[in-house]
Amino acid sequence: MLWEMLNAARDLGRVHDIASVLIRYGFGSFVRGLGLGKALEQAGRVLHWQHAEDFASLDTPQRLRRVLEDLGPTFIKLGQILATRVDLFPPNYIAEFEKLQDQALPIPFEQLLPQLEEDLGGSVDEFFSHIDTQALAAASIAQVHKATLKDGTPVILKIRRPGLRKIIEADLRLLQRLVDMTESESSEIHRYHPQEVLRQFNQSLRRELDLAAECRNAERVAANFADDPNIVIPKVYWQWTGERLNVQEYIAGIAGRDIAAIEQSGLDRKLLADRGTEAVIKMIMEDGFFHADPHAGNVFYLPDNKLAFIDFGMVGRLTEERREQVVSLLYGMTNHLPTKVAEILEDWSDNIYTDEQVLTIEIEAFVDQYSSLSLKDLSLANMLGDLMALLRDHKLILPPDLALLIKAYITLDGLGRLLNPEFNILFFAAPYIQRIMMERYRPDAIAKRGWRNLVSVADLLSSLPKDLRKLLRATRKGAIQVDITVRRLDQYVHHIDNAISRLTMGIVTAALIIGSSIIMTVKGGPELFGLPAFGFLGYSFATLGGIWLLLSIWKSG
Repeated sequence: MLWEMLNAARDLGRVHDIASVLIRYGFGSFVRGLGLGKALEQAGRVLHWQHAEDFASLDTPQRLRRVLEDLGPTFIKLGQILATRVDLFPPNYIAEFEKLQDQALPIPFEQLLPQLEEDLGGSVDEFFSHIDTQALAAASIAQVHKATLKDGTPVILKIRRPGLRKIIEADLRLLQRLVDMTESESSEIHRYHPQEVLRQFNQSLRRELDLAAECRNAERVAANFADDPNIVIPKVYWQWTGERLNVQEYIAGIAGRDIAAIEQSGLDRKLLADRGTEAVIKMIMEDGFFHADPHAGNVFYLPDNKLAFIDFGMVGRLTEERREQVVSLLYGMTNHLPTKVAEILEDWSDNIYTDEQVLTIEIEAFVDQYSSLSLKDLSLANMLGDLMALLRDHKLILPPDLALLIKAYITLDGLGRLLNPEFNILFFAAPYIQRIMMERYRPDAIAKRGWRNLVSVADLLSSLPKDLRKLLRATRKGAIQVDITVRRLDQYVHHIDNAISRLTMGIVTAALIIGSSIIMTVKGGPELFGLPAFGFLGYSFATLGGIWLLLSIWKSG
């Protein structure tokens, strides 16, 4: 408890910063809802902030994006995670979150040098013949410098910013505290599953802090494409790679956004789009391990129409069962099976209050809308966008791995259309879907699933007597507990607790006034200012108690 109190006190300055930025961009009502408004209401005048009405030309998603930008690297990262949650936020919010580019001003190389040499285990001159002190790129977590090994091989050094972990840990503590506060004050916030989003963000950010994890991801993808000469993954130099530093092969190619350079080099844009799409779909459908952010900035185009993927800090993982569900969903959407689609969506969501009949009817209308189109006229991005809107309407929330998958598909569709305006991702996905569905119903596959289910049933039956004995023994001992959770009960109890505290203080104050009045009539004893000392002190404490009581009632509204 003491440690938590010390942490809270240490983070008060950051709480002030966050509340100040929220007020500046017109989210004062949210700050007041957290109970911070009274303490900060004069801050705008003191610091000469712009008033909220100055931002009237900005809509809520734009103001929220500006808030995340002003709050710095951790919150920019949070916005990038929110950009993957197309099941939680409508397109106008997603579009703003996608503008949060993970870019930062580079710090001087001299500030990185001590940490770099500590990680290398010696002077940089022992390992590299040259290091470019001008950063190739800089982000909130790390910055990249080009270097040359002693044998003349060009590499890149990705170096984590010094002292970053302490800052990130403090921000994560603060975010957890803010989420707890908002959940207790707002019932509407629950539909966005803030605890689940924060957990996903926490895991993603901690993985990104470990630069060696990115290299492990890259090598896993490289192994999956070992037989494909058209896909290039940068080589990792493990002898110098660790948590705060990774050293990778330098890729000299055309940046994915540079369409003019692609045209000038004579590369085949259509072939590049086809190969990139086939590669990502293979990662998703076959490998279950995929690049979760395949946008143009993470792709380079090489001679002979080869592609290089970089930056594997954000990856998605799909179990075999999940891949089968995804295939079934896409198959149901394109083959007019609305009941199957509804079943899968309900299995994915944790909302047990969904009206299944209404959901099935709306999904049937959705499937009808797209099943009447030919494959070449289908747009996966539009179809998934409409599906996500349907999920939001019914408050169905996707698990994080599927949210990443949907986001990856939409990003891939945008990359393909950038290269080839006539690009259609479903042309590439359809053969995979058809093949997987055929393999699923092969006699040997059916027999394998049947045997697996039979073993599971046998295990369940064999353990049933033991489990029943445990249940009966626990019942006899009275060890079985039933937990009932009532929504917003904690908030209700909190309000009751505050009311009781004020009532108690009122009784104590009244008792002090009565007791002090009696003492004032008794002659003799010590005096203060010519009055009986104990009576004077009693009145003083009663006055303080009364002031606290009035302020508490006024603050509570």
